[in-house]
Amino acid sequence: IGAILFTPLMGKLLLGQVIPVNAAAISVSTIQVVLAPIIVGMSINAKFPKFVQRILPFSPILGVILTCLLVGTSVAGCATPILSAGFKLQFAAALLHAMGGLAGYVLTKPFYGEDVCRTFAIEFAMKSSAFGYLLATLHFSDFAVRVPAAVSIVWMTLIGSSLVRTSCTANPMKHY
Repeated sequence: IGAILFTPLMGKLLLGQVIPVNAAAISVSTIQVVLAPIIVGMSINAKFPKFVQRILPFSPILGVILTCLLVGTSVAGCATPILSAGFKLQFAAALLHAMGGLAGYVLTKPFYGEDVCRTFAIEFAMKSSAFGYLLATLHFSDFAVRVPAAVSIVWMTLIGSSLVRTSCTANPMKHY
């Protein structure tokens, strides 16, 4: 909802022009990519908890494989523009995710223990770059719009995964 409302507004404030956004199409994409999988996952967990417990040990490796495919596909599709964009785009994307992770950790440190602070840091560092890439691909005709999101996917993955601590991932359900 925020993206639908704030994308045109931010475009007007930062670029001096309104960015046309098809709110209905972006809403449908958001429901398909974000909301529907959450509802399906929660429903499967509620209806078939034994099945979920059996597949849970395989989830981390599946997540890593899918992340590698996502990063590789996004970067391969934009390789030439990424290379020509140079250091400024790399630096901006890395800074976005590094500052998000740092803010998530520092802002929660006075209130929570190490594992919770790291979790916040990961969540703050892991911006929705993949979702941004998908939306740029589906809803903007200009190919160049997807290039920053493709670069951001790489940095999101590198910085977010570097914040994970082994003890947190050994038994993911232990902390819930």
